[in-house]
Amino acid sequence: MEKTFTVNDFGKRLRELRKSRGYSQESFALLVELDRTYIGGIERGERNPGLKVILKIAEALEIPPQELFFNGNRSA
Repeated sequence: MEKTFTVNDFGKRLRELRKSRGYSQESFALLVELDRTYIGGIERGERNPGLKVILKIAEALEIPPQELFFNGNRSA
């Protein structure tokens, strides 16, 4: 059975990518023009970001949006 990608998985992936680029939650939130608590909520799987937010996040990380939906070994 194939694993479903969840908001928790999305949040973990965002945290992984953000940290790998050296951003704190606060500095990343400023970059994407969102509140730090909202970024934290996404990373904890408490928030389900819409498409506009996903696109802003991907642009800030300089990656295609689909990269937010894969873990490091692309098995998500």
